[in-house]
Amino acid sequence: MKNGIIDVGGGFRGIYACGVLDYCLDQNIRFDLGIGVSAGSANLASFIAGQKGRNFTFYTEYGLRRQYASVWNFIRKRSFIDMDYVYGTLSNHDGENPLDYTALRNNPMEFIVVAANAETGEAKYFDKRDIRQDDYSILKASSSIPFVCKPYFIQGTPYYDGGLGDPVPVEKAFAFGCDRVVLLLTKPENVLRTSEQDEKLAARIRKKYPNAAEKLRQRANRYNESVALAQEYARQGKVLIVAPDDTCGVSTLSRDPANMKRLYEKGYADGEKIKSFMY
Repeated sequence: MKNGIIDVGGGFRGIYACGVLDYCLDQNIRFDLGIGVSAGSANLASFIAGQKGRNFTFYTEYGLRRQYASVWNFIRKRSFIDMDYVYGTLSNHDGENPLDYTALRNNPMEFIVVAANAETGEAKYFDKRDIRQDDYSILKASSSIPFVCKPYFIQGTPYYDGGLGDPVPVEKAFAFGCDRVVLLLTKPENVLRTSEQDEKLAARIRKKYPNAAEKLRQRANRYNESVALAQEYARQGKVLIVAPDDTCGVSTLSRDPANMKRLYEKGYADGEKIKSFMY
């Protein structure tokens, strides 16, 4: 049995999945493959490295800092979130809260990080071979929300948030050989994604990146279709969907610490569902 887990991200709502993954670490629940989209890639990196609580601190403490996410950043660097601060200054070996790269590398669990090529709009699936000590570029690329952040360049190619390329990569998990998949959503399972906000962001990037803009316009439909497909797999016993019953007032870029803590605790409690599914 090859077991996979997918974390679809969702900005600061990702703290829900962070809670689920911390529960898995406490219960020694292991997976053979993890696929991270956007903030989900950061959650899984800490999970694979065995660093319980690390991402909770990023969401509830560092996330409140101006250097992390702010209009000040957007004015100075054209990115509301400073990826180099999050995945460099804080995360490097000499940073305030280093990612344990050695543990990440040595863990046999496969790790796939989804980004979207800003020029073509197509999904790019990075893996562990694309990560080196103090070079977490693929995490930066996967989390770069269009217009809110400028695209992140890797070897001369600009990348945007993985949600443009493959927002809910359930099919990809099965293509990688998984027999069972745990899917972590950060909004209620039956809440459909709407395209209103995506349309506004797409208009902002259409001139320079028309293909990415078109993918952004389609994201809500592809998200909803992929969740519906996951629900069908769930009926067959191949997928377990773990999702909050509400988001406790947390949205993609909202950062109320009390609300985030509530959402984290909800995720930690919901993690128990995985034990009966896996064993």
